[in-house]
Amino acid sequence: MQISDLQLVAKTAQLGSISAAAAQLDVQVAMASAAIKRVEKQLGFELFVRSTRRLRLSKQGEKYLPMCLQALSLLENARQEVLADSGEIEGELRLTAPSDLGRNILLPWLDEMLDMHPKLKLRLILNDHNLDFYRDGVDVALRYGEVDDANLYGFKICDAPLVLCAAPSYIARCGEPQDHEQLSKHNGLFFQLRGSTFSTWPMKKADKQYKVTLNGDRVGNDADLVRRWCAAGKGIALRSALDVSDQLLDGTIRAVMRDYQLEHKGLWLVCPTRQSINPSVRLLRDILRERCAKVLQGVQPLLQMP
Repeated sequence: MQISDLQLVAKTAQLGSISAAAAQLDVQVAMASAAIKRVEKQLGFELFVRSTRRLRLSKQGEKYLPMCLQALSLLENARQEVLADSGEIEGELRLTAPSDLGRNILLPWLDEMLDMHPKLKLRLILNDHNLDFYRDGVDVALRYGEVDDANLYGFKICDAPLVLCAAPSYIARCGEPQDHEQLSKHNGLFFQLRGSTFSTWPMKKADKQYKVTLNGDRVGNDADLVRRWCAAGKGIALRSALDVSDQLLDGTIRAVMRDYQLEHKGLWLVCPTRQSINPSVRLLRDILRERCAKVLQGVQPLLQMP
């Protein structure tokens, strides 16, 4: 069974189309169709249910595909490990990351990594939802929150403190809240995920726990959008200090209510299996740990009471 045939199977399952898979892998549609038929003949069952409008995995295909992807990943990782011994890192790294962090913090770090390793390719998907590793064709995911799936393997990158923040223009216009009761009267800028709007913010002061619910005129399902509203002086937002570090440092936004303690969110680099951890993943892990620690060290004084 040829590796290229299995790669066509995987790409066809991902895209739901033989012609689309053939185009991405730069082969003729007839050759792609023949490759899939060869695999099905050797396996003894059909991988896809074909119709005039669409193509989908059969029940046997749904069971076979994850193991096929793991096998392809294992073979590719073995090749990369050998190359890494000579100092080369190559192949394609398929990464998903949160929208705000990805656009504003992560992107220049990834550019530097690719400049250092010209044979390495990147496929970056920015999404605030957790993607499926196999269905969405992702190798590794950068995510906020603990890894709660025993089938996944994760590296903790950092603990990112949350920060209540607002633009100087908003503070000049509406005043700076001094406590949780005043905060509840301000205009909140909210992030929405899977239909849930995060408008209640937990915090602590002098060992007392508070949950402050705000009203607001803006809700967005893109964290970068909430960041932009905050910088434009539209209200107060609860954001990861890592995500808004650039704006904290240049004064575009300011931390407010710094005498209150807020939660920390763990940032994790998550892989579908231990076998999927290859040299490019380890390189990314090390870069992220180093850069995030440096950024958080720089903004820490801006989060504390003067």
